[in-house]
Amino acid sequence: MIQIYTGNGKGKTTAALGLALRSLGSGKKVCLIQFMKKNFLYGEIKSLRNFENIDIFQFGTAELVDPNNPRKIDFEEAKKALKKSSEVIQSQKYDLIILDEINVAVEWNLISLEDQLQIFQITTAAEIVMTGRYARQEVLEKADLVTEMKEIKHYYQKGIPVRKGIEF
Repeated sequence: MIQIYTGNGKGKTTAALGLALRSLGSGKKVCLIQFMKKNFLYGEIKSLRNFENIDIFQFGTAELVDPNNPRKIDFEEAKKALKKSSEVIQSQKYDLIILDEINVAVEWNLISLEDQLQIFQITTAAEIVMTGRYARQEVLEKADLVTEMKEIKHYYQKGIPVRKGIEF
């Protein structure tokens, strides 16, 4: 099964990581692959590293990607994340595989929509979760479950900055 968590609201990665915790608590093997989230130790990564049955792979750089002017390294890191995703899925080693921010990588043309759709062709018993805003219609149609996080109101609008332990 493939699940998609998308939309402009907060909580896509958080929902995927909640599923990871549920799976780990049930004795399942989990893999988290993060597109565009390397060299930053998020609070959830610190916590997840306390579990034995999870492998975490981060790709990208410490700098945010400029969607209007991505650097060569941004493309290279996204391709590495995509390659690792295929390897992990084909390994048949995991029960849950999270491809965090893959939808954004496609939207910003770091990888192609065709690359993402190829993932749907890989035979696996694993549950696959794809997160990130901008999930394409073709992806939504192929997925088994789609959840859209819709922003109604956000404290950023009041000028409140990101907070450790809440946003990262």
